[in-house]
Amino acid sequence: MAKKRTKKAPRKRKAKEAPTELIVLPVRNMILFPGVALPLMVGRQRTIAAIQAAVQTSKPVGLLLQRDPDQEVPEPGDLYEVGTVAEILRYWPISDERHNAICQAHERFRIVDYVQTEPYLVARVERIPDAPEPTKGLTALFRALKARAGEVIDLAPGAPEDLGPAVAAMDSPTQLADLVCTFMDAPLADKQRLLETVDLRERLEGLMHVLGDLQEVLALSAKIRQDTKGSLDDAQREYFLREQLRAIRRELGDEEDADEELEDLRIRLKELQLPDDVDRQARKELKRLARLPEQSPEHPTLRTWFEVVTELPWNVLTKENLDLDRAARILDEDHYGLEKVKKRILETLAVRKLNPRGQGTILCLVGPPGVGKTSLGRSVARALGLEFSRLSLGGVHDEAEIRGHRRTYIGAMPGSVITSLRKAGASNPVFMLDELDKLGSGIHGDPSAALLEVLDPAQNNTFTDNYLGVPFDLSRVFFIGTANVLHAIPGPLRDRLEVIEIPGYTEQEKLEIAKRYLVPKQLEAAGLTTAQFGRMASGGAPCKIQAGALRELIRNHTREAGVRGLERAVGALCRHAATHFARGRRRKPLVIRAEDVETILGPAPFDHDVRRRVSTPGVATGLAWTAVGGEILFVEATAIPGKGQLILTGQLGDVMRESAQAALTLVRGRGLDLGVAPEFFRENDIHIHLPAGAVPKDGPSAGVPLVLALASLLTGRRVRDTVAATGEVSLQGLVLPVGGIKEKVLAAQAAGIKTVLLPGRNRADLEDIPAAVRERLEFRFLDRVEEALDLALLGRKS
Repeated sequence: MAKKRTKKAPRKRKAKEAPTELIVLPVRNMILFPGVALPLMVGRQRTIAAIQAAVQTSKPVGLLLQRDPDQEVPEPGDLYEVGTVAEILRYWPISDERHNAICQAHERFRIVDYVQTEPYLVARVERIPDAPEPTKGLTALFRALKARAGEVIDLAPGAPEDLGPAVAAMDSPTQLADLVCTFMDAPLADKQRLLETVDLRERLEGLMHVLGDLQEVLALSAKIRQDTKGSLDDAQREYFLREQLRAIRRELGDEEDADEELEDLRIRLKELQLPDDVDRQARKELKRLARLPEQSPEHPTLRTWFEVVTELPWNVLTKENLDLDRAARILDEDHYGLEKVKKRILETLAVRKLNPRGQGTILCLVGPPGVGKTSLGRSVARALGLEFSRLSLGGVHDEAEIRGHRRTYIGAMPGSVITSLRKAGASNPVFMLDELDKLGSGIHGDPSAALLEVLDPAQNNTFTDNYLGVPFDLSRVFFIGTANVLHAIPGPLRDRLEVIEIPGYTEQEKLEIAKRYLVPKQLEAAGLTTAQFGRMASGGAPCKIQAGALRELIRNHTREAGVRGLERAVGALCRHAATHFARGRRRKPLVIRAEDVETILGPAPFDHDVRRRVSTPGVATGLAWTAVGGEILFVEATAIPGKGQLILTGQLGDVMRESAQAALTLVRGRGLDLGVAPEFFRENDIHIHLPAGAVPKDGPSAGVPLVLALASLLTGRRVRDTVAATGEVSLQGLVLPVGGIKEKVLAAQAAGIKTVLLPGRNRADLEDIPAAVRERLEFRFLDRVEEALDLALLGRKS
């Protein structure tokens, strides 16, 4: 029996006269008999127009069953000729393509002819009134029909609860026949035949015959269900449930799409040729996906998991080009200088060529910003012909960002390593892990610990992302790390890296980089190309920046280890030239000379004021290392009446404060040699200050400059303005080695220093300094602080 909700209407013995013309509504898969009210769902445009016209004119409609339920736009010949006249009790639209109505059927009608087919069907009809119910001769048939209908209702699974009582309470044979015909689960052809049967006795007999057949089928189904209850094994039960689910999806129109998606996933998994353990897990999850209804919260999560798995490059390898000569040529094309770095990269490529399956080292490029660490990674990828992927680790503080979230969490996603490989489309890209020194940690775990598995050649062939839940081989990935400072990289992670330091560029190197790379790039960015303007009358590009202008930028408008600031300054010059051309003021090439730079960019932010700063006793020039390269710093000392206290200012760290205390103790111990009476230290306070107080300063490298500043103050002898010093001091007067020598020497050369005082044990570090810089500077090596006093202090009092 069909699952419909009954609504009994009062029987009308005499129907109102029907109009000659009637709006016709084609229906499919249902027949509404007189005296019954049922909901009607409308979705076809012609039917929607018909029902809206009937509602607007308050007229009844004629419901006619179409012969072919698949016919979307039925014509008059596609409909039966007998239907029911119905009144629309309620009508409401749900969406543009779905409208609902409740219809109350009154009487039968027969089509005479159609008078209209567009925009909806209108026909002339003749109504078929119900024949008068005979008072005798139908009682036995009526009782038999009522009893059989009750039996069928009891056997029918899912019959409306109120249908049985409604049938039992029925006292009219006509109403009983129409009610049972409406709700019985019988073929539509049988129902239509009963609708067309006007004679009541024939209708009841025909209904008895249909109910008899239906009763036999239902009884047999009930017996089969009872006999097989408890005997179905798991496979049969699953098959039965799947068939029911498929039937439901077929009714909803979703079966075809769902089956196609599952089959597509099966084909893709087969084509991927996954590792055995991954393949087993994927097929297990695919079976679970087939069982899950689409309304389940797990369905989209599992579907997304399959998208990630099928899009990962499990066995996709890009062919490597291990031609070392070609790699060297590409590195030279993309980067000027950095010979030591290029040599180490070529050595790594050579080992990779001779031992492809070996556990290669993880290179880490350490240096200030703007020295070309990331671009070196891109050049390596271009030289090898591999994909390039970059992951910035700055500010990452959650382990799940590396290893992924577990699928039990809402919004779970794979980690950034797997996501980057998915985007790269190959399992052997050049993978740059940028800013390793800026990793954080918090309550969500330590991402540096997760990176240990990623970067360890002995473990990363089975790297397991929490989201995937299956291992992925990272051993074929060419990892390159970058950092600004080495000490900020966690120790266990630093132990897995081979560090290549890139200290910075000399003035000559910056000039060549600007000529070869920065100027052409910024000219193109500003639209100042020959393609844009053609060759000017005097030949060449529309804008030229002379070498003198570039040197002016390097010396006085930028002070950095890299070239980012220099690139911005070159860009400002190019934008200035672009403004002139855009306004139509220039027809000849614009040449920017050294004297034009200040006019365009304004006063130079940096000047070589060493001579002015050390023009009085008590001031010495030191050299410092920072994360962005080397810097010069000035140490100022003065004495004021007091109680022998040491005052330190300039935002100094603990190590530098201790260096200042050690320097003062060292100078006080040699006070007599310097011609200073012991009472001086008891009656005066010593104030040491390092300018640029907003910048934190720390480290032991300022030991020698502190001693020079104090000795200069106490003796009244100025420190030479062409001398800068670095080195740690001990209480015995020894000068101890320090780090960052190349960066400090480059900073001294840029500031116009002529003589650099270095610890004797740093003599080997001169090999890292370019020959051009070594030729322009004088290096003096110190074993004791007395040597620094002799070399740096002027011979007479000022």
